[in-house]
Amino acid sequence: MRVGLLTGGGDVPGLNAAIRAVVKRGEGEYGHSIIGFRNGWRGVVDGASEPMTRQHIRNVLPVGGTLLGTARYHPHKSDGGLDAVMATLEAERIEALICIGGDGTLHAASKVAEAGIRIVAIPKTIDNDVWGTDQSIGFDTAVTIATEAIDRIHTTAESHNRVMIVEVMGRHAGWIAATAGIAGGAELVLTPEEPFDIDRIERFLKHRHRAHASFSIVVVAEGAVPAEGTAMHYETQVGKFGEIVAGAIGERLKAEIEQRTGFDTRVTVLGHVQRGGTPTPTDRILGSRFGVAAIDAVARGESNVMTALRGERVELVPLSEIAGKVKHVPDDLLAVARALA
Repeated sequence: MRVGLLTGGGDVPGLNAAIRAVVKRGEGEYGHSIIGFRNGWRGVVDGASEPMTRQHIRNVLPVGGTLLGTARYHPHKSDGGLDAVMATLEAERIEALICIGGDGTLHAASKVAEAGIRIVAIPKTIDNDVWGTDQSIGFDTAVTIATEAIDRIHTTAESHNRVMIVEVMGRHAGWIAATAGIAGGAELVLTPEEPFDIDRIERFLKHRHRAHASFSIVVVAEGAVPAEGTAMHYETQVGKFGEIVAGAIGERLKAEIEQRTGFDTRVTVLGHVQRGGTPTPTDRILGSRFGVAAIDAVARGESNVMTALRGERVELVPLSEIAGKVKHVPDDLLAVARALA
């Protein structure tokens, strides 16, 4: 069988572990030919493909990014995009396609599956907001990087008696902010799930600096916003492709906190640093498990499904069940962040 493979959307650490698992298992166990498409769905539309063999995947486990390249392109949103996908898959004699991506890539995968192509998907995103799976590839590494950054910022915050704002990724869900904030001992964690009140932040920081310490760490997700009816007005800043402008909420919070409290305040925007570098063992293992599960599902004739971590088990969930859904941070985790302020 000729099996296509692509990685779409933002890169994350652990993608190469999933690619490696698909190739090793597919070639070694089933005798499949794995055909990689360059740069996500864009590569399928353009017919940019290459065979993937064991030679291509040697020593890739510790390597971040993706061997196949990636792009933010969704064929179902472009004129003729789906037709071009179907034409390429027919020309390449692809019998099944494994798609590794976040919500946008997986939504496109569901549209291609509806057109009659056998699709198995693998969830990846540092935001961990793909519905249906406890964890996505890349999340653990991003949290590890963010936690280390918070750890390092503590010393300079205390040395200079500053408020330090650390902005992390998380447009619709604050998984990185909540988990890294708790692990790194932040005083305040601001997420999209709970719009904040700047007056409360002001009172909290003034009280803390009078009674407990001369510094504070505030972790804010890029998608955090003030609550309606509160004193701070802010609209999320987006770029030409709909992406949130890095540093926008962090800089606005800095200005508000300095003006209201008089405390020296600085901002660190982690941005794409959270995506890069060596994947943690957890992401290498998760990518490997998802890759094996995906190629096994293809061999069984499964379609329109996604690999998902449910507790300790990797299971398959229908792609139709995850479309348009965001997995938000649960209330109990947010409560822990509040309790440890």
